[in-house]
Amino acid sequence: MRILYAIQGTGNGHLARALDLYPALLHYGQVDVLVSGVQADISLPFPVKYRFHGLSFIFGKHGGIDKWTTFRRMNLVKLVTDILRLPVQEYDLVISDFEPVSAWACKLNKKPCIALSHQYAVLHPDAPKPKKDDLFGRMVLKHYAPAAIGYGFHFRSFADNIFTPVIRREIREAELTDKGHYTVYLPSYDDNTLVRELSVFGAIEWQVFSKHCSEAFSFKNIHVQPIENGAFIASMASSKGVLCGAGFETPSEVLYMGKKLMVIPMSGQYEQQCNAACLAGMQVAVAEALNKKNRGLIADWLDNDIAHSIHYPDRTDAIVGHIVEMHWAALPKGIRLA
Repeated sequence: MRILYAIQGTGNGHLARALDLYPALLHYGQVDVLVSGVQADISLPFPVKYRFHGLSFIFGKHGGIDKWTTFRRMNLVKLVTDILRLPVQEYDLVISDFEPVSAWACKLNKKPCIALSHQYAVLHPDAPKPKKDDLFGRMVLKHYAPAAIGYGFHFRSFADNIFTPVIRREIREAELTDKGHYTVYLPSYDDNTLVRELSVFGAIEWQVFSKHCSEAFSFKNIHVQPIENGAFIASMASSKGVLCGAGFETPSEVLYMGKKLMVIPMSGQYEQQCNAACLAGMQVAVAEALNKKNRGLIADWLDNDIAHSIHYPDRTDAIVGHIVEMHWAALPKGIRLA
């Protein structure tokens, strides 16, 4: 069987999940990997057949998306060309983790595209939503990588086709300690804002992983360094707590580790607003922004020792086996489904 596994390359979460999903897919045939997007910091240890510019949202420096840079870097002609040229008909199964080129190529060719992403779960009618609706954000989420068939990952399972997070092996095998520092990953804030706001809490050692610096530096109790996967995992595993955006993978990993967690959702980013609503319902600390107004909330979070520990079972092989069994009837002889 020929499988096309298409991965969104904006941010690190999709690629982190692929580290475990790709080996599981290999049990069922030849797997060609497609990656589109320009904002990731994780390298994949397996071959990538297709690399596209895709349609990336660029992180800003003030808590949201940099809309102007996002628009300026768009290449819609190239996007359309890639969609038209992608040979999706050559594949028996196309699986898309919120990746637009493969999804739209399948839609144009009337070929089933199976969504396997957190975003699919966010759109589920039973998924937690913020009190304030965002019609435009919801429409973007729905049409960015369309798929009529799908499976999703969320912080908790609330439907048969919604699974708990895939926790990568590096996290499951990490040695957990508490060295007293706090790990920070807020890619939509610049270093000046991070240093200004975190330096208010002078008794805390902050280990900041930044999207915006090329060399490590320190200012008083704040240590800032470029994002590097191994260093980031080591920092989280030995931390007292983690302050991060309201994405999906990092909060999931923090919950699995049983560390203190506070999330700050990106402004104007509907998916993160939905994630924050779900986490708030799980009693996880949430702040609207990193600014003077929310310093009290951060102080309260630092002062308490409330941490949530969730054991997310490793069901990756079973999930992949279920998807293949449901959507590919003529399996080659000798293949056993998980």
